[in-house]
Amino acid sequence: MSELVGQAAKRVLLPVALLLSVMVLLGVLVTRVFAHTWPLTVEDAVNRELAADRTVGWNNVSLVFSTLASTQLIVLVTAIVAVVLRLVLHRWREPLFLCAAVTAQALVFLLTTMAIDRRRPAVEHMDVSPPTSSFPSGHTSAAVALYVGIAVLLALRARSTPAKVVWWALLVLVPVGVALTRMYRGMHHPSDVLASFLNGGTCVVIMARAVLDRGVRWGREKLPTVGRPARVPTA
Repeated sequence: MSELVGQAAKRVLLPVALLLSVMVLLGVLVTRVFAHTWPLTVEDAVNRELAADRTVGWNNVSLVFSTLASTQLIVLVTAIVAVVLRLVLHRWREPLFLCAAVTAQALVFLLTTMAIDRRRPAVEHMDVSPPTSSFPSGHTSAAVALYVGIAVLLALRARSTPAKVVWWALLVLVPVGVALTRMYRGMHHPSDVLASFLNGGTCVVIMARAVLDRGVRWGREKLPTVGRPARVPTA
């Protein structure tokens, strides 16, 4: 039990705590230290330009991408994919990895918004403003953790390089679309969504190394090595 706790602290708790510290530091730099320094000084202009270019067609497209990263859908998709992974692969590594990555980014996001109070862009908001701070974007963080996490799992099982490229291209486009959507809809500054890529992406890497790496010992014995050994993605 002590070894299990030690591994959890070393491979999960400590890296996530370090990520939280980095996110809070970035928030302080963005909102206070360098708030009046380029390129942060042009962020408002970017949001105004996006708001000025709104059309009915793009509004509908943005709504689709924004919905793909809504809290309800993120939880639903994560649960469904985790159950499917468990039933198909008959092991816990992959579903645990995905659930842990999504959960970790949410925790870091919530704690960061509690420490960093940033107003949303000074343009018309197309969505109801949640009570959390604008920094970082919760939608973008969640989209990165979920859809990039799924891309990692599919790429690990793909038998050809073209198949891996297809999975990565299709699924990575989702968080990119979400990030653009959140700025287009007036909900976040560019630096908000960029910080969210750091949050979500780092959580995927942390959990991949902690859960998918079959060489990691959790307790006295290694976790079951059913099926083909998984390759751990590098950052």
